Amino acid sequence: MSRTALRICPLCEATCGLTLTIEEGRVTRARGDGADVFSHGFICPKGASFGRLDADPDRLRRPLVRRGGRLEPAGWDEAFAAVEAGLRPLIERYGPQAAAIFLGNPNVHTMAGGLYPPLLLGALGTRNVFTASTLDQMPKHVSSGLLFGDANAIPVPDLDRTDHLLIIGANPLDSGGSLCTAPDFPGRLRALRRRGGRLTVVDPRRTRTAEAADRHLAIRPGTDALLLFAVVRVLFAEDLVAPERDGELAAGVTGVDEVRRLAADFTPEAVAAACDVPAEEIRTLARELAAAPRAVVYGRIGSTTVEFGTLTSWLVDVVNTLTGNLDRPGGAMFPLSATGRAPRPPRPGKGFALGRWRSRVSGHPEAKGELPAAALAEEIETPGEGQVRALIVIAGNPVLSAPDGDRLDRALAGLDFMVSVDPYLNETSRHAHVVLPPPPPSQSPHFDFAFNTLAVRNQVRYSRPAVPLDADRLSESEILARLVLCAGGHGGADPAAVDAMAIDAALGKAVADPGSPVYGRDRGELAAHLTGVGGDERRLDMMLRLGPYGDGFGADPDGLTLAKVLAHPHGIDLGPLRPQLPGLLRTRSGTVELCPEPMAAEVERLRRALGGRADGLVLVGRRHLRSNNSWMHNIPALVGGSNRCTLQLHPEDAARLGVADGGLVRVKGDGGELEAPVEVTDAVRTGVVSLPHGWGHDRPGTRMSVAAAHAGVNVNQLLDGSRLDPLSGTAVLNGCPVQLTVVTSAG
Repeated sequence: MSRTALRICPLCEATCGLTLTIEEGRVTRARGDGADVFSHGFICPKGASFGRLDADPDRLRRPLVRRGGRLEPAGWDEAFAAVEAGLRPLIERYGPQAAAIFLGNPNVHTMAGGLYPPLLLGALGTRNVFTASTLDQMPKHVSSGLLFGDANAIPVPDLDRTDHLLIIGANPLDSGGSLCTAPDFPGRLRALRRRGGRLTVVDPRRTRTAEAADRHLAIRPGTDALLLFAVVRVLFAEDLVAPERDGELAAGVTGVDEVRRLAADFTPEAVAAACDVPAEEIRTLARELAAAPRAVVYGRIGSTTVEFGTLTSWLVDVVNTLTGNLDRPGGAMFPLSATGRAPRPPRPGKGFALGRWRSRVSGHPEAKGELPAAALAEEIETPGEGQVRALIVIAGNPVLSAPDGDRLDRALAGLDFMVSVDPYLNETSRHAHVVLPPPPPSQSPHFDFAFNTLAVRNQVRYSRPAVPLDADRLSESEILARLVLCAGGHGGADPAAVDAMAIDAALGKAVADPGSPVYGRDRGELAAHLTGVGGDERRLDMMLRLGPYGDGFGADPDGLTLAKVLAHPHGIDLGPLRPQLPGLLRTRSGTVELCPEPMAAEVERLRRALGGRADGLVLVGRRHLRSNNSWMHNIPALVGGSNRCTLQLHPEDAARLGVADGGLVRVKGDGGELEAPVEVTDAVRTGVVSLPHGWGHDRPGTRMSVAAAHAGVNVNQLLDGSRLDPLSGTAVLNGCPVQLTVVTSAG
């Protein structure tokens, strides 16, 4: 007998609603939830494969503990005893900086991943924090922090109301969107065209998104900052700057004249050769953005994982501001998440600071409390005070995702202790002394703490587990709560105490805040009102009640609570994005600081790139519709076909090298070399080659049979980690020079 259950898909940032068919405790089918208030029935191949990923026979069911050099199955109590026995003596002997943590991208795709890592960091007391952010979006956090005073205040394109969308370095028709949570991105782009709007795509590849555009500018990789600065120059030169479209915003923006002076040298003619985009095309782009009733610029990973990633991210919002489209319907707007901070009266804040501490070996400045992921290997390898000897990896695979995986692979093998929270024995977790596997998605609750702060429409949805938790498994929340206790030397304590302490601390802060709806109330009395099954749901209830739409613990009878959200299984629509400035700002001046000093200093470095362009081939990555980093290469339905690890090469470059489609080439970069099959295609521009990210499943000791059979090559092995965006510490993964030699000319 079958039944159905609703579930929010955790497999990409689109967060589509699913309807699961369940038979004998297994998900046998996944289709789009037509009644979902956000996705309205849309589904992609990843979501349709939910059941197969959920039931993957290679997923670990029990913990693994290293005995005599081998990882062997163990019970949960034994595993956590091994964690505490391996971790605490190192911290007590060498201090908290002997420990480090790496958080992978999937953390923001789970409810537990959004709740417990901050508590774990508090228990460890370490500053050695590494995450996938410095392999991805950290430049946007830094630019937002400097502009708005809050690194998490990231404006997103108001897709459903814009008249001109400029996409730079993103392919949302394959990725599903990123830093822009938008189910059915294809449908939203079609709607843009139907209402007479325009789509412009800047990308060195003719992606599926570029093919749907009115104009595609095949820019030379890594030169987006030059292009955008030339757009800024045109806006000033032709008197097209229009922040007066919103008088309140115009009064709340400082630094416009400073930006004008910085832009003076970046004329379209000055940047055209480096960008390989004609000057008149740049002028046309600037004029169209200024003339559109509502326009927005949106940049993603192709514009962040480059040499000037933070500068490009800043310029995206400089253009949005100068055209009068920041915090304006149809422009770049700030979502208001149901668990976010409730709006407050405008006031100056503490601002955002960079480099509050530096890494031990190379002196890299922290950004948003994190150090560059590319620096993890040297922090493990280099002896001395503060050497990383213990590592906790949660939902991460940096051996594949970070530069020079071979070096990190060797470094991980030399750790005194490592614990990995991961459902697979992959290229990274194979080095762990203890592996703690979370249950499959069907047996886990789901709430999108991170992605609701980036959603193109305000809404709230929550999924309880669709399938009961197996008797031999622990929930991810309990796994992480027990890990917090082990890190603090309290491994035998009740994991419920972790949530209780988190609730007490949060309510204590709320009742002491004069701007809070619960100011002056008793936090114990408030805690007694919380509902939910388990500490994670009680914490969610608390966050909803204290959030911008919450009931304020009874202050607003119509406000949100967990019970109200549960009563609406398809979600609650909270309306379109609304202006949030100036109340959102936390800068010291209380304004949008359009020309922060670190950006002005970085412009001087960009100015040196005006001299032209380097010869030779440069490398870019790419994304497949049926993939998400290295997560899904173990699902037969999601590998093969177009989802292949090939080196894309333009026909002119292929002819010059003497290689045909299917031939084999050796690719050499700063960090090493590899061999890859050639895919000759005019979808990539001349002078550029493309390899997808997340492959290289050929290392011994993993237990991912399908991935190993479709191993591919690890593109990041071509990089040595020395190329970093200096403001954010983000690895330069795109626009890197490479050399090609032919191994076999044809397949």
